[in-house]
Amino acid sequence: MAETLYVLEPGSYLRREADTLKVVHEGKVTAEITTSGLKKLILVGYVSLSGGVLDYLIRQRIETVFLTPTGRFRARLAIDEHKHVQRRRAQYLRLSEPNIALRIAESIVSGKIENGVRLLLNRARQYQKESLRLSAVRMRAIQSGTNGAQDMEQLRGLEGTASNVFFGCFADMIQNERFTFKERNRRPPRDPVNALLSFVYTLLTNEVLSAIKTVGLDPYLGTLHEIDYGRPSLACDLVEEYRSFLGERLVLGLINRRLIKPDDFVYRNPEKKTYVDEEDLAKNRPVEMKPALQRTFIAAYEEMMNRRIWYPAQEQHISYRWLILQQVRQFAEVLETADGVYRPFVWEK
Repeated sequence: MAETLYVLEPGSYLRREADTLKVVHEGKVTAEITTSGLKKLILVGYVSLSGGVLDYLIRQRIETVFLTPTGRFRARLAIDEHKHVQRRRAQYLRLSEPNIALRIAESIVSGKIENGVRLLLNRARQYQKESLRLSAVRMRAIQSGTNGAQDMEQLRGLEGTASNVFFGCFADMIQNERFTFKERNRRPPRDPVNALLSFVYTLLTNEVLSAIKTVGLDPYLGTLHEIDYGRPSLACDLVEEYRSFLGERLVLGLINRRLIKPDDFVYRNPEKKTYVDEEDLAKNRPVEMKPALQRTFIAAYEEMMNRRIWYPAQEQHISYRWLILQQVRQFAEVLETADGVYRPFVWEK
């Protein structure tokens, strides 16, 4: 039994029978979910559930996440707060000290840039693209400026500049003439590549968010990302090291291996710039994945998360999902240590 399961069919609702959840669509049962061993249920699109199912999920302590069809986070069924008060207290105290928060944010930004550089250098060798190598050199120069940044504003500026350089050459890593990329755009994404990137970033952020809650930290207090009502700033911080290493590699791999086609997406009039609410966005988003592509993408994502990689800190091979949990645990330990330094995971391949 998988620990994480997805419900993707638009307009479905969940019905419970004993220890089984049945996915019902247009009056027919399309899938059955055995809850034994289930830890996380992710509902993509507008999937509904009864009060009885909601109560059952709470009693079984099954984390339930609600995403829009494009992967944007909507809500999370929170069971209760972790009992590790001392750990959260250390988080509040340490991250309230500007110098400590800045040093931790420096490590996060440096790790993100390093993984981006390594992806560019890897693809530069693979595709013989000098533009990718030159962009990697520029990012390394920006990375050197993060060491000893004067304040958070300067650090965020460096992070933004590095991201602009990275996405400025992202198109050179796409080896499929049926897909184009001009710039990074979101909320909502306006083309297939950006839709895939946004979707995988959301999935990874939810992985990090689950790990944060598992170790007992407050997901809403971070360093690099400012406090904003409803935003899990710490999850937004700690997902940065996985954007290139996991997210962008997955998207590029699926596109370049031609496992995804442009007609796997639904396209609409892109002229509309503002949306009244989520329902308006759902009806008018410029591009979205068709259900079949969502299933393909999530299957590839889950296969990736179950791959194993050498983790030097424990001197053993662990899955990518377990890697994220161990990195968050390391972050928590850093907060409880007076002179601890957080070390983002760096892709060695």
